[in-house]
Amino acid sequence: MDFKDICTKVMFGNYSNEQLNELIEAIKYRRSRLTAEKKMNLFPGLHVQFKSTKTGNIITGVVEKVNRKYTIVKTSDGSWRVPAVMLELAA
Repeated sequence: MDFKDICTKVMFGNYSNEQLNELIEAIKYRRSRLTAEKKMNLFPGLHVQFKSTKTGNIITGVVEKVNRKYTIVKTSDGSWRVPAVMLELAA
């Protein structure tokens, strides 16, 4: 079963509200684990890049600080507060 099959089954399946709530909790848990895994590999001085949600441009910078929810990335345009899961190593 691939991802599209799973999405189709969730959208058009006959699931109860309780079952959907369990699915939502599983997704929230997985997202928190992804964030934690990503944050473990971030440290000040690391060159990273991310895609701006406003312009769609790739922005490159250096990690200044890793906070609980956001990572501070210093770029030539200033500092950005970026969720850790949006960051990738700069090429």
